Amino acid sequence: MTRLRLISFGYFVALMIAASINYIPGLTDDEGLAFGIFALDIYDDALHVASALWALAAGLISHRAARLFLVLFGAAYLGDGVFGMFTGWGYLDLGIFTNESLGTEFSLPRFLANLPHLGLGGFALWAGLTETGGRR
Repeated sequence: MTRLRLISFGYFVALMIAASINYIPGLTDDEGLAFGIFALDIYDDALHVASALWALAAGLISHRAARLFLVLFGAAYLGDGVFGMFTGWGYLDLGIFTNESLGTEFSLPRFLANLPHLGLGGFALWAGLTETGGRR
């Protein structure tokens, strides 16, 4: 089992947890904000489940599939996080098509709302691009 395949399995778990946040009592406030920071809807949940299944499949298939997943997923999620910093909405959940731009805002709440995609995307992209060996 290679390191990238194990990382892909880790992404499967992390993304399934992200998809379940709205359904665990106490993790959302009265306004529907997860951890009081960001709102997740059915589109976000579908995105997280689809991404999780992609991560699982990649981890099960091969080192090469895991690497491809990490690079593509990483680029898409990191880009979504950066885009969210500038507009207030992401593109992966189609938010840019359903909401008006909130404008650029470099505030702590905006950063925290985009941190999951910045962190998950950045790490995945880094792992996929820097891993050289097939057996680790």
